[in-house]
Amino acid sequence: MRPGAAGLCARLGLADAPLTRFPDGSRPVYAVGDEHVLKLFPGAAAQDGIAEGRVLTHLQGRLPTPTPRIRDFGPCENGWQYVLMSRLHGENLAGAWDRVPRDHRERLVTEVGETLAVLHSLDPGPLGDVLGPGDWGAFLDRQRAGAVRRQRAHGLPAGWLEQIPDFLASVPLPRDPDGCLLHTEVMRQHLMVDPDGWRLTGLFDFEPAMIGDRAYDFVGVGLFVTGGDPDLLARLAKAYGRSFDPSVLLAYTLLHVYSDLPWYLRELPVPGAETLPALAEAWFGTPG
Repeated sequence: MRPGAAGLCARLGLADAPLTRFPDGSRPVYAVGDEHVLKLFPGAAAQDGIAEGRVLTHLQGRLPTPTPRIRDFGPCENGWQYVLMSRLHGENLAGAWDRVPRDHRERLVTEVGETLAVLHSLDPGPLGDVLGPGDWGAFLDRQRAGAVRRQRAHGLPAGWLEQIPDFLASVPLPRDPDGCLLHTEVMRQHLMVDPDGWRLTGLFDFEPAMIGDRAYDFVGVGLFVTGGDPDLLARLAKAYGRSFDPSVLLAYTLLHVYSDLPWYLRELPVPGAETLPALAEAWFGTPG
């Protein structure tokens, strides 16, 4: 992998820049010196590379929180795609969170809410040819049909599995929402922060972006930004400009492309909660 990445960097005029692979992530991603990042997409995921290049180009300079600036993107060898982008500076919020004082956490979630509000206000039309799912109602039907099977495969106990069909049937979700540009995985792992003052310095990883119902983006927000803290979620929602019914957010949690309820229960255990409505309130409820 590294020789191919080095050859691509040489072709892009960065032959002399040190190349260091990041240890995390589902795709090969390299720091190219201090100013660039190279992300590679194998042939089976080439469309994801095209989508990320297009989305980042669409977003450049338009959000309150910086996003990587596109330097170049396109095909490389054997059907692979690449995205060369600017490197966001700061510290990953997931690793820093335990050190962030409470008042700064409140400001950070406010910044996340403001950023999401702008993201969702942008016209996604220019990206309609590269982002799915197209028909939101059909997407919901597919996700509902496989919801129990997916959670069973992840090891969800039977007591939770048997509740899923009735719970999903009880929650009305829009089949034809006003389409918003969705990040789909807004979480601390995809946010950068400056520890000197604790301000957001970046939002990244738009590979799984979609066009759909804005509430879908609040799955990652509630689980992996505010982390089940009702006061932080309320503050973020106020900055965003609206809140969402907890049952809607748990329904989208179950229908999310990457849904893994047993993992979420390990990360955010809710002692005493034995029903999905109780779980919805515990994770996504807000005061008052």
